[in-house]
Amino acid sequence: MTLFQFILLLAAATIFYLFFRQLFSGNYPRRGVDFEAKLPEEQIGGINRPDKTFSKAKEPKSRLQELLEIADDSLEKGDNLEAKKALQSALVIAERDPEVLRRLGVVYMRMNDYVDAREIYETLLDIDPDDDLAHSSLANALHRLGEDEEALHHHGEAIRLDPDYAPHHYNYANTLYDLGRREEALAEYRKALELDPQLEEAKKMIGELER
Repeated sequence: MTLFQFILLLAAATIFYLFFRQLFSGNYPRRGVDFEAKLPEEQIGGINRPDKTFSKAKEPKSRLQELLEIADDSLEKGDNLEAKKALQSALVIAERDPEVLRRLGVVYMRMNDYVDAREIYETLLDIDPDDDLAHSSLANALHRLGEDEEALHHHGEAIRLDPDYAPHHYNYANTLYDLGRREEALAEYRKALELDPQLEEAKKMIGELER
């Protein structure tokens, strides 16, 4: 072996040694772990590719939110049965959730199911005795059930809790009108119109009672 061949052999051996030492050391770039984000929205592409970023995933809707949306859509379309099914399913998840109960009360009233509506509004008042909307709605349900003294009481409670809310006076006036108490009804219709001059139904009833 000549000196030149010996030098080539030694160089080749050195190259192979360095190559295999690097290979088995694991100290080389590997696909998939080259970049590790330290922040949720850290850029991958740098200043030249701002589009290549981590994006935050949208928080998924809860099952309760989905059911409430189904109920709202169904109510808007006038599909009371579908709304009722969605809200009854929602009650399984959140038995005393006021938003679920309030919507279900509306459904029962629309379906003329005043017994179940009464139960719903009584539950709302058990949760919050100062819920003026629940008092007013319970009064309407009780009136339909012929329990007028209780209805008048809850109308009065609704007005006591929020005397500046025109619908409370209007609903109270309707009950008084049905009971033949026309002068009292007229006073309440006038009060409702005073609080809300756009309340056309009150205008019509005032016109009828003043004839």
